Amino acid sequence: MIGGQVVSALVGVGTGLISHSIWAAAIAGGLALGAMLLLRMPHSPAAATAVIGTMATTGQVSFVICAGIAACILVGFGILRSQLRGVSYPTYWI
Repeated sequence: MIGGQVVSALVGVGTGLISHSIWAAAIAGGLALGAMLLLRMPHSPAAATAVIGTMATTGQVSFVICAGIAACILVGFGILRSQLRGVSYPTYWI
């Protein structure tokens, strides 16, 4: 999940350097999905991160950093919750 979010943010920001149009955002979503599959870190909801990154006109570096930090926090809370419940999380590590 973390890798997928960061890759998608990078793809979105990279696409946004070329254009901020809705068509560029759609292409960024598709490119992000392809990049995640190629890198074997699929997280399809992260395609929305690429769309948002394309539309950002300022603060692109902070957007990528925040996307990575937010993903780490989310995974951290998932691990904490699983420890409290005695459930195995994540199900597998790639």
